Parts: sequence; structure tokens; C-alpha cells
Amino acid sequence: MRYPNLTEGVFLSRPNRFVAQVLLEGREETVHVKNTGRCRELLVPGARVCLVKSDNPGRRTAYDLVAVWKGERLINMDAQAPNHILEEYLPRSGLFGPEAVIRPEYPHGDSRFDFLVEDGGVRHLIEVKGVTLEREDVAYFPDAPTERGVKHIRGLIRALDEGFTSWLCFVVQMEGIRAVRPNDGTHPAFGEALRDAHAAGVHILALGCRVAPGEAEIAYHIPVVL
Repeated sequence: MRYPNLTEGVFLSRPNRFVAQVLLEGREETVHVKNTGRCRELLVPGARVCLVKSDNPGRRTAYDLVAVWKGERLINMDAQAPNHILEEYLPRSGLFGPEAVIRPEYPHGDSRFDFLVEDGGVRHLIEVKGVTLEREDVAYFPDAPTERGVKHIRGLIRALDEGFTSWLCFVVQMEGIRAVRPNDGTHPAFGEALRDAHAAGVHILALGCRVAPGEAEIAYHIPVVL
């Protein structure tokens, strides 16, 4: 996945979850933040950030904030990126056959799942979770309570009884991660649901990204520690 029209700036502040103030070419600029999560450990004053200039002249903000350096590690924090990255990866992943049909945004039950993959008569439901929270080379999800995430997991479990194969895929938007864990301290119910899903037979998969300015792609598998 690649971003056009990339430039760099310095993060100053975040007045609300939708916008940030950055220093860009010597001036202060209001930019759109493509992640409504907390990201408190990432968006700290003085952090270097990557910005994508919009080609829409009618927008209120001319730039999107899509990535940030945390020390020497570049983290893609675009909340829309994990689905695009995984969709690019699935045909070459070896998880499914070459004739598999991939359908995004599949409604089932009371949820809409990120992908349905139909492969040789087997229907695979896939829900994607992007991960940006890291501590000592371990990634954690979620970074804030997510009842929606719990709902998705419970839906994946129910789908097993309806003949689906279910997958929960963590796309870790950074390099150098040695494990993924549920963030039980922030949302115990998510960790409980994740362990229930594993016990029920939901496939739990974590994929790490190679991230460079202007691009990101899946590059390695990561153990999930429940």
C-alpha cells in the first residue's frame, strides 16, 4: 500500500480526535488525523509525522496524518490502512487457494465483517484489527475499550455454528514486534472474548508490517499470546 504526495512535519497538539496541529515547512497547519483512537503514546509534542496532501481543493484540511515516528520506529496509524494492506496480502498469503474469491464488507448477523473469502466451497469470515500500541517490542490491542470489537468476536464464534470458518486478524502497523497480546488492563472483556474465540476454533492471526515513509505491507507473522 502506497501513499502519494507524502511530506513530513512535527506534531504539536491534538485539539480533538479528528484533527491535529503540526509544524509544516515553518508554519502551523491543521491536519486530519486518520485514526480516532487515543494514540496518546504516539502523538506526543515534537514527534515526527508523515502527512499526505489531499487532491481535493474543497477540503477543510489539506493534509492527512498517516504515520508517526516513535523513537526510531515508524508506525503507520492510518485506521483505514489495515484492510487495504490485508486485501493486498490475501492473494499471496498461501492461506487460501488461487481461485478464492475475496469479498470486502460482508454483512452477517448483526455485524458487518471486513471480508468474506469463498474458497472451494468453504466460507471464511475475516475481521481485521489494526494495532498501533507497542510496549517493549510487544503489541497490544485495543488501546481503548471497544465494545464493537467484542461484538465482532462474539459474531465470529456464532458463525462457526453456521458452517463458516472464522478468522480474527491483527495487522500490526509497525516492524520489530515479537508478540501480540490482548490489552487486558484496558479492556478485560476483549481479552476474555479473544480467549473464548480461540477455544471455540476461531483462527487468531497476527501479521506485522514493513513500514516506510509512504508505504506499508505485510512482511512477517507474529505469535499471539493469549
